[in-house]
Formats: sequence, C-alpha cells, structure tokens
Amino acid sequence: MNFKILNHFKRINNYQMKKAFLLLLLPLFCLAQVPYRVSLIPKPQKISFSEGGFTLKNGSTVAVTDASLAPLAYYLVATISKENGLDLKISKGTKADITLSLGFKNENAEAYKMEVSAEGIAISGTSPAGVLMSVATLRQLIPIGVSQTKVQFLTIEDFPKYSYRGAHLDVSRHFYSEDEVKHFLDLMARYKLNKFHWHLTDDQGWRIEIKKYPLLTEKGAWRKLNNQDRDCIKLGKEQDNRDFNLPKEHLKIIGNDTLYGGFYTQGQIKSVVKYAKERGIDVLPEIDMPGHFMAAIIGYPYLSCKGGAHMGTTFSDPLCVGNDKSLKLVKEIYTEVASLFPYEFMHLGADEVERTNWAACPKCQAKVKKEQLKGVEELQAWFVHDMEKHFNKLGKKLMGWDEILDGGLSPTATIMWWRNWAPKAIPTATEQGNLAISSPCFELYFDLLEGPTSLESTYLFEPLKGLTPKQSKNVIGMQGNLWTETVPTVRRAEHQYFPRFFALSEGAWNGGKRNWEEFRSRVVSEIEYLDAKKINYRVPNLTGFNDLNVFTENETVTVNCILPNITVRYTTDGSIPHANSTKYISPFTVSESTKFSFRSFRTDGSGSEVYKAEFRKESYSKSYEGAFTGDGIVVKEYESKSKKCAEIKNSKLVKESKAESMEMPKDFKGFAGLIFEGYFEVKADGVYTFELASNDGSMLYVDNAMVIDNDGPHGNKAKTGQKALAKGWHKMVAEYFDLDSGGNFSVKIKSADDKGFTVMTNFKN
Repeated sequence: MNFKILNHFKRINNYQMKKAFLLLLLPLFCLAQVPYRVSLIPKPQKISFSEGGFTLKNGSTVAVTDASLAPLAYYLVATISKENGLDLKISKGTKADITLSLGFKNENAEAYKMEVSAEGIAISGTSPAGVLMSVATLRQLIPIGVSQTKVQFLTIEDFPKYSYRGAHLDVSRHFYSEDEVKHFLDLMARYKLNKFHWHLTDDQGWRIEIKKYPLLTEKGAWRKLNNQDRDCIKLGKEQDNRDFNLPKEHLKIIGNDTLYGGFYTQGQIKSVVKYAKERGIDVLPEIDMPGHFMAAIIGYPYLSCKGGAHMGTTFSDPLCVGNDKSLKLVKEIYTEVASLFPYEFMHLGADEVERTNWAACPKCQAKVKKEQLKGVEELQAWFVHDMEKHFNKLGKKLMGWDEILDGGLSPTATIMWWRNWAPKAIPTATEQGNLAISSPCFELYFDLLEGPTSLESTYLFEPLKGLTPKQSKNVIGMQGNLWTETVPTVRRAEHQYFPRFFALSEGAWNGGKRNWEEFRSRVVSEIEYLDAKKINYRVPNLTGFNDLNVFTENETVTVNCILPNITVRYTTDGSIPHANSTKYISPFTVSESTKFSFRSFRTDGSGSEVYKAEFRKESYSKSYEGAFTGDGIVVKEYESKSKKCAEIKNSKLVKESKAESMEMPKDFKGFAGLIFEGYFEVKADGVYTFELASNDGSMLYVDNAMVIDNDGPHGNKAKTGQKALAKGWHKMVAEYFDLDSGGNFSVKIKSADDKGFTVMTNFKN
C-alpha cells in the first residue's frame, strides 16, 4: 500500500474507507482490482481522477441555471436526504455547492458531464434527462447515513448505449402495493433503468381499475388460493424462509373462503406514473390478450368462445376474437388505459395463445372466412393488427412479445424477444425495419432460480450478437423480467432481482463492453449498499464443491463465497442449517461418506438457500470390456409431457437417431422427452466431474449409478457430480424432458487436470 493511498484514506469517511479497503482486498478473493477509486454501476463511459475531494455536508446547496431543471433540483435534494442522509438545501441563486445546468455537447439525450473540483460539483446535461441520469451517479458517490463527506475530485462524461433500459414486474400472479411499486422504481432509478414494464393482468388476477367494466376488478382481482399460492407456502416451509409467506394485507376472508388479491385504482396508477416520471422512467402498461385473459373472462364470461373461464390443452381459454362484442370491450379497456399512461407504447402481450377454441368456435370461423384468412393460425395476427389500428387511433404504438411476428408486422410495431428457441425473431423483425427489445428468458428472466453462472450469463449477454449493422440499429434496448408465480413478497422480489439487476444495468447502459472480473469486483462493493439499506439479495453461490463429490481415500471439504461478510454454517443430519449450526471456519478433511447441508448467513442474520453436497467414498468403477456396434451416442425421442424423467420411457417412441455429442439435437421441437445412451472413454484412472445443464428436467447415470439429479420442471439450471472411473470405456445414460416449445440440454466433463468443462463427444454404442 503506497503513501498516496494512505493519504486518500485520511481524506474519506469510514464508509468510504471500508469500501476502498474492500477494493484493495479483492485480489485475495481472486477478483480483479478495479482501475479507479470509486465503484459505480453502471460504469461511466469516461471517468478520470485527480487528488483531493469536495466536502458536502448538511446545509450544502443545490442551484440550477435553467428553470426547466428546478424539479430535478428538488428531486436530488429529496433523494439524497432519504437515501444518503445529507440535508441539502435549494439555493435561490445560480451558484451553489452542486450546480445543475444544460449545455453538454453530445448527440445522446441522456448524456451528462460531472466535474467535482474545489469549486464544487458541476453537472451539465444535454437535456433534463441527462441531468437526471447524473443524479443516479451522485447517489452512488455519496455514502449512506452521513452528515458530511468528501466526494473525490473527478470528471465523468457519460451516456447510455440503449434508449430502452427496461425492468418488468408481474403484479398479476402476486400483487404489489403502490408503495412497493414505487420502491421498485427507486431501485430502477439508482441503476439508470428508464422503462418500467408493468404486467397488470393475467390469468391469475386483474390489477387495474377500468371504470366502464367494474367486474374486472370486483371479480377478477380476487381469487381463492391457487396452486401458485400453495407453492409459495410449501417453499417457505421447505426452505425455512418467511419471504415466501403471502402478505396478510393481500388476504381477506369472505364467508369460509380466504381470498388473495388487490388492484390499483386509477388514482393510484396516476400516482405511480407521476413518481416514475420524476425519476426519468416511462411506464409501459401491459394488458395481456388474447391469451392469459382468464381474470377478465371470470367477470364477463361472454368474452370466451365457451362462455366461461377454463384451461385449454396447454394454456387458458383465450378471448373470442370472432365476437364483435368481445372486441368492443377490449378496445374500450385500452382506451381507458391509454388515458392513464403518457408513454408512446402500450404492450398487448399476445403470447402463449391456446388456439384450439378458435378452431371449434362458429364466430371465430366466421371471422376467418370474412377476413379471408387461411385458418386460426392467422386469426391471432389479424387480432394484433386490428388492435394496433385502435392503438394508433389513441396516439399509441403497439408492442408485444415476439409471437406478434407471426403473420407479419406493421412498420410501427415493436417486438419484445423472449423465446431463446425462436432465435430468428430479432433478425427478421429488425431486417424489415421494426424496432426490437431483447429480453431472452435464459439470460434475463429473473424469476428463474439463479445458479453458479447466472450472474455471469446475464452480464455477458450481448443483444447485438450475430446481427448486421442494419439490424443492430433497430435494437433499442434490453429488459429484465420478473414473473411472480413464486415471488409473493418484496423481499423475495429483491432476492430475485439482485445481483442480476446490476448486470442488466451494466449491459443496457454500456452495451458491448465486457470485463467480467472487473464487474464482479463492483458487484461485491455495491452489495454493501444493499446491506446498508436492508435490501434483500441473493448471496452469490457457495463454491468449492459439487452436488456429488467422490473420493477414494479422503477428501478436503472447501466452501468459498466471494462476499467477505458472509458466515457459512452446515449440518450433516439432513436438517436445515440455522444460526446455531456448526460454523465453517476453514477447509477440513472427511474420510467417510457424508451428506452436508451448507447455508450462508448475512450480517443481519438472514439465511440463503440451502446447498446440499454429498461426499461419497467409492472404488474406481470398472471399465466396459464388451464390443461396440458403431460410433456415436443413441438418441431416442419420446412423445412425452412427463414431469419426471422416470416417466419418459412410458411414452410413445417417435424417433431414434445417433449423435456425435451430448447436446440438444438441432431439430428438437420441444414438448418431448429424450434418452441418450452410449459409451465414453477415459484415458486414466481418476475422479471425473460432470456438468448436466438443462431446461426442463434431466438425469445423468454413469455405469448404472446416478451421478446428477436435475429432475423436475425448472428453468435453465446446471448441476455437477463426480464418479471414480477406471481407465477405459464406461456406459452413460442421460434423460431429459422439455415441457414447452424450447429448452436447453448438455453434458460436459472434466478431469482433475482440466481447467474447465468440455462438451462430451467421441461416443460409441
């Protein structure tokens, strides 16, 4: 540590010293040291430093040089007071400790320049939006809970890569109050996210007051406890986690029934929109249709083809688009919605539509004939186009999930790509001139359980990969989504958002620039802010072990976490670790088979999810000495909708082929099961590690012994396991099922000498 750094420590307060000292310790945690002295998310495009700092204290002043910036000055003062604790004052003149002005020269409307010098903090934006972005930066430069601090001398020139930097919240599956939504908007503003996608309706609840149709909320906003509510209750008990408990304020008793729900009045909607605007955030409303419309049909049964709300073969019964009375209602709904939201876009949804009803509905068939359509496949496209005309009459543009691409897009429609298994959606839409937003479920669905590589996958995701310059210019941004089937509380929502929220912010602001190690160091630093504000987050994965760890004599048990303020505790009797369970202090050795349950605990005493790791003592599995019939691995495809791998073989075998590698076949369409069988070779005796990644469930067997259990319906998830193998050939069987129209599957291997996993190839059968 040199004298300059020691002198720097003397000039900053305790919070900053802790933050700076943490950055110095990062190499000890195998992290790259950041190349500057402050930790900001997202990182500015340009930043430079000089020695010294400007003192801010209670009573420091804020001034504007343009009257249009006056609201931003009041917002800055209120935000810094609420979040950081400094009591700033508005100056009546144009000179102050913090000065907000216009005039920064940059083509980007959200660009700004910040200079911290002995004269004060001077902020200049290309527009009020740019000045507002600088407030987010200043929020991170000022410590939490101080009455005086020094802000280091620096110069920042900054602007976003994308104009659309979105975050999504589903309030239908589980409801969030007006204040809870505003809390979410505050978090968005801190990380320069500027579009709030508000998913207001779905099968499970109607959350927005429509005055012309009161039954939408009278009946559609409340429900008896459903399977998603029961899943939350079950998870809370299994994981000893109160964050899964249904909030009492969203429950009411009617007779003998407990009902869950809630909705926003139009006054509350306006309040949220105003609150968002003050933070530079546009609100994108989504009233999902023609599918996911059951909550509306409950109040107005004539809206469906069958005259009521039912589940279809795959999804819920949709809107009857052949019924003109139904079309009148949905257009009048959107007329009211348009009056509440000033943003130029409205989101129609239009995903996951059950079309079987339309095929059997006389009114829908009459509509097909009248509009000269080829069938119900084109009826959805007709509905989207018809609704877009209505949107345009209201002065709005239509946005929808990428299914709206089917049947063609008008020049003004914008797609939101979510299906990884529809990779041509963005290239097709942008090539013909339509705008697109990238929101793929594997990388940007924050409801999916986070695994060892989830944060890295989100951070490294590149929306423009493989696109031409023409296509790239029509990608206006990216969005992270939170669907709330098993997210009933704010604390659980925070747990799912963070720290992946940081990666979303970084990608949406900085675009193609990526440095994983440097970014990870800033994540560690920014988590101190979450701790200080008691914001929940998922503790990054405990590492150093596999789900199954095999040894032949003895093995060292090692548990790592990149956060230095985490305590790890464990049990060996299958119980959930609690605050008084055995504390992990340093690596130790086991010589007998043992099943561990590890759990990390934050400084506030809250525990993370439980990690189960089996350490199994076994001998080397003997190699196969029989004859082979050919090269490759045998792949059997079954017509299966199983939810467990063991059920796949009970289904109809539809195809058998051979493959070179243990990966998803390129022609796999989903809604099916796969079984891979073959033999692979290892060159020496040893313990080999396997990685099984899938979406949905999968199982891996080596020499008839289960190595990895990744079974059950779930999102993209990877697990690891080991097997002691003698030199030679060994049998491998992998089972996989997919419950929708796209998934992911791969098996990888590494030896003790390998640095990383490789996809398994060179099979025999």
